[in-house]
Amino acid sequence: MKKTALLCLAMMLAIGTAKAKDYTTYYSNLPVEMPAVTAPTIPANTVNIKDFGGVGDGLTLNTEAFRKAISALNKQGGGHLVVPEGIWLCGLISLKDNIDLHLERNAVLLASPDKNDFIKVNDGKKDSKCSPMISASKRKNVSITGEGVIDGNGAYWRPVKRSKVSDTEWKEFKYMGGTEAEEGKLWFPFNLKNYPNVADTPEKQEKMRTHLIRLTDCENVLVEGVTIQNAPKFHLIPTRSKNVIVDGVTIRCPWNAQNGDALDISSCRNVLIVNNTIDAGDDGICMKGGAGESGVKYGPCENILIENNKVFHAHGGFVIGSEFSGGMKNIVVRHNTFCGTDTGLRFKSGIGRGGKTEGIYISDIYMTDIKDEAIVFDCTYIDKKYSVKENDGKAATVQKDAPFAPEFTDIHISNVTCRNVKTAVAVTGLPGMECVHDVTIDNSTFFYTKKDKEIKDNPDITITNTKFVTF
Repeated sequence: MKKTALLCLAMMLAIGTAKAKDYTTYYSNLPVEMPAVTAPTIPANTVNIKDFGGVGDGLTLNTEAFRKAISALNKQGGGHLVVPEGIWLCGLISLKDNIDLHLERNAVLLASPDKNDFIKVNDGKKDSKCSPMISASKRKNVSITGEGVIDGNGAYWRPVKRSKVSDTEWKEFKYMGGTEAEEGKLWFPFNLKNYPNVADTPEKQEKMRTHLIRLTDCENVLVEGVTIQNAPKFHLIPTRSKNVIVDGVTIRCPWNAQNGDALDISSCRNVLIVNNTIDAGDDGICMKGGAGESGVKYGPCENILIENNKVFHAHGGFVIGSEFSGGMKNIVVRHNTFCGTDTGLRFKSGIGRGGKTEGIYISDIYMTDIKDEAIVFDCTYIDKKYSVKENDGKAATVQKDAPFAPEFTDIHISNVTCRNVKTAVAVTGLPGMECVHDVTIDNSTFFYTKKDKEIKDNPDITITNTKFVTF
């Protein structure tokens, strides 16, 4: 009994120490003013998932055990829910105020392969879509910490393109059952051998695919130390939240995972993203700000500091867009490494989803083996309702009075070193619109294999003290 008490005390002290980290040290020598973030305050109360009937055998569904544990902590005013080593199969987890979900080393929180476990039922009526495995809405002081793994079991959700997998991988997907489409070019996890569908067609079920962790309208958020992998769709999405810290997290999924975004910051204020490692199937560290009127309502991504991160495979290492009608303001990206991403610094948007950038400072970025462009501005993500089509179905022109055009401006990029990229700098604007202006690139070096610059539609970009070198 004494030994157990000592272990619990040691665990509480260890968890408490982790929360005491001082994040103000990251905010020195910033080119713009922004408030320093602070970690959430979590009460010292600690419970173990096993105390509520949890079983980490990889077979037992622990959804109810997590619900009971969170409810018990909530009645105490919050605290730490400890998940020890084991494989904890689970459905929906809804975090409440002042609660830390703490995954110890060798703990794997595994999403159930049954999609029905992610459909909420209210008054006997099922929702029309699936919900994220871990969520929090309108909560304060929420954290996910530890050295464990959160696995979204994405293979049971994601469609697969035949062209993006080997023969061996394709056979493994077909062994699960599923449904082939487009004359064998596409596989859906529909009609699987052991698990029921949640829609009556593959296409309808695909639209129900959910994210892994979504934190909406929250204040004081910390995600630290854990590994987040194999999401059905996007991995970690703080949305319309304030005072958010993502520190020392690993986010990973197969390079060919459809819509496998790693970290999407959406209409958030006062955010620190540091010391993370990302290897994903879509964008790496991505800033979003809503499309159209809703984006304006939610407001900008503002006061974001991104430092000391490594991004391996991703469509873009650091990304703004495509939707950011609410704008982007005061974003500093410095001392990051991108190795093997499709693009490095990626700015993408289009009519109907664009906004204005202000005070974007990017420096000391190190890139190797970038597949396409090191720096790319693309303003042609055009919303269909604002474009005029030719007979062949391709977008021909954009309505001149179309709202929410992107305005990439007041962006300052310096001290970029890139070795091995197809095109160093590429810009595609929109004819007759000032979509890219007052952008600077300074004191950088690019070793390219195809083109140094590919610039269309007369953007206003100033490049100084920069070397473009090839074979």
